[in-house]
Amino acid sequence: MYTQFYRLQGEPFLLTPDHRFYFESSVHAQAMAYLTYGISRREGFIVITGEIGAGKTTLVKRLCSAIDAQHILTAHVVTTQVDGADLLRVIGAAFGLKDLPADKGSLLVRLQRFFESVLQRNIRALLIVDEAQNLSVSALEELRMLSNFQAHNVAPFQSFLVGQPQFRSVLSSPDLEQLRQRVIATYHLGPMNQQECGEYVIHRLQRVGWRQDPSFDASAIDAIYSHTGGVPRRINTLCNRLLLFGCLDDVHQFSSGEVNKIAADLDAEVSTISEPPKTTNSVVVRNPDRLDRLEQRVARQEAIIKRTAGLIHDLLTFHNSDSE
Repeated sequence: MYTQFYRLQGEPFLLTPDHRFYFESSVHAQAMAYLTYGISRREGFIVITGEIGAGKTTLVKRLCSAIDAQHILTAHVVTTQVDGADLLRVIGAAFGLKDLPADKGSLLVRLQRFFESVLQRNIRALLIVDEAQNLSVSALEELRMLSNFQAHNVAPFQSFLVGQPQFRSVLSSPDLEQLRQRVIATYHLGPMNQQECGEYVIHRLQRVGWRQDPSFDASAIDAIYSHTGGVPRRINTLCNRLLLFGCLDDVHQFSSGEVNKIAADLDAEVSTISEPPKTTNSVVVRNPDRLDRLEQRVARQEAIIKRTAGLIHDLLTFHNSDSE
């Protein structure tokens, strides 16, 4: 809806990760540097953690889009809570293997032969595991065992583990000491600073053909940062709703007032979802001002309908009397 109103070529603040919207803030640039360093090392594990919505998946997708596919075969896995054997099957499927053996021993042999065949073509296999905090200790141990594969004293297989902050607690398990020794670098992806927050908003808009409409004054950017803490997904959620509000209320320049209003609406909605209604007949009013305007519009429409019905009745009465 608002894309047409603001003459945009697409929605700039979608929540779905898209590498085309990747913004290289200082923290994302450092995280990318760690991943690139890992590729140059050709072995071991790289661990990237970050809060929910920090841009981890977008970072991974950006890396995958930039990797030379002629020399690195990449598989991107988004994990759920699977055990070790199931993870091996997920990995095999991610690399395009079909008809995988049911028993674990045969499955490991199949994977090893696959990695060796890839290396013979001068290609390395890179596995990127997203949502790694969901992996069990047994699944992580299977990843470590895969890292033991070698062909001609070269590791044909490498893993990047990306997850939420609690993944660091998982890695601290005494049962994963050997895996920790294989980790060559770790980085925690934090939020953007206030200046980068404003640059991020403009960057996303420019990717969809923004022509300075709508505009954001300095107070609006400050308010966006204040309400989101510089976390990309929070910024997307707030700005997406802000543009929708601007479309409905014919706003072409945003200040802190509009941002604070929309942020309050979002907070109220979250509270409504998290708190069950006190009675079955209760009605939650999220935005009294907007509700008042809606009621006024309904009242005007009802008045128009009544007047129209009255005119039709008068015309019919006149027609019937004239016919008699």
